[in-house]
Amino acid sequence: MIRTLFVVLLVSLVSFFGLTNIWQQYSQSRLPLTEAYIEIKAGDSAMKLCRNWQQQNLLSNAQCRWLSIYLRIHPELSKLHQGVYRVPTDQKPTRLLQMLHLFASGKVAQFAFSIKEGETLSQSLKRLAEAEYLQHDLTDKAALVELANWPEAWGNKPANAEALFFAETYNYTAHSTSTELLKRANELLIQRLQQAWDSRQANLPYKTPYELLTMASIVEKESGHEPEKPLVSSVFVNRLALGMKLQTDPTVIYGLGDSFNGDITRADLRNPHLYNTYQHFGLPPGPIAAPSGSSIIAAAQPAQSDWLYFVSKGDGTHQFSRTLKEHNAAVQHYILGKRVFGKKVLEKKKQ
Repeated sequence: MIRTLFVVLLVSLVSFFGLTNIWQQYSQSRLPLTEAYIEIKAGDSAMKLCRNWQQQNLLSNAQCRWLSIYLRIHPELSKLHQGVYRVPTDQKPTRLLQMLHLFASGKVAQFAFSIKEGETLSQSLKRLAEAEYLQHDLTDKAALVELANWPEAWGNKPANAEALFFAETYNYTAHSTSTELLKRANELLIQRLQQAWDSRQANLPYKTPYELLTMASIVEKESGHEPEKPLVSSVFVNRLALGMKLQTDPTVIYGLGDSFNGDITRADLRNPHLYNTYQHFGLPPGPIAAPSGSSIIAAAQPAQSDWLYFVSKGDGTHQFSRTLKEHNAAVQHYILGKRVFGKKVLEKKKQ
């Protein structure tokens, strides 16, 4: 009973006076933390942390002595685990000891990075370079091809790493590396693509999983409406089966790279680059973005249809047509002469 009262009194004194003072100093960046994070480094102990805070005038000698006594009663809190911890930002009297329990538990903070659906590799890498508490050990995009795994059974390894990392959110701990994160993303891509390839419909116009991945990336860029993706996929599959050009704008835009200014011109459509599906038959040389899992499935299992054309309705969905005449009528109805969000949109007619 006496020991319990002693501990309660000790917790109140140390926690209230110490924690309040510490949190009052957070805004002055006098502790090794960023926003609501504190980093415990190798060799840190509870008393070393206390002395550091004491040297920064965040705790008094008396408060450190009280904490020292408490740690004799709870020696398991003396050894802290290295890492970055997310800590509460309020000033409840019990927070200081809760922090010590957290540091002793090793339950470090989890951070997250998302490879976004429809994003190019360059866009993902730009954001990855800004991810907090991640060690950026990548040298250039060329190194990504070596980093990525590619099953021998799938044929030659792609010449570039576009779409070789699955669009998903990946958790990591502080000081993990970009390479480690991307390897996980590549492993997940290989897994999902293999599943899609194994379950694909018969008689699809893909010779390799890489061609399926390329189609999935086109579907991803053409439609953000999940129920429509199998229909969009069917349009392109039907066109390939009939020997028609795909004539899809996102491939043209991808091939233009940084020279694309936001509006496709007639000159852009005549540009002979290899990704221009207005100029070349068949699929482009490779993927144009990171497809979602649903787009990969849609490429492997397109809807059964005889659609050959589609045009945006301006609400995120599309009007599908069987003939060029029907398509031109849909373009006239939904696009020509109309304004969407104040900007006139002209749809390129697919021939």
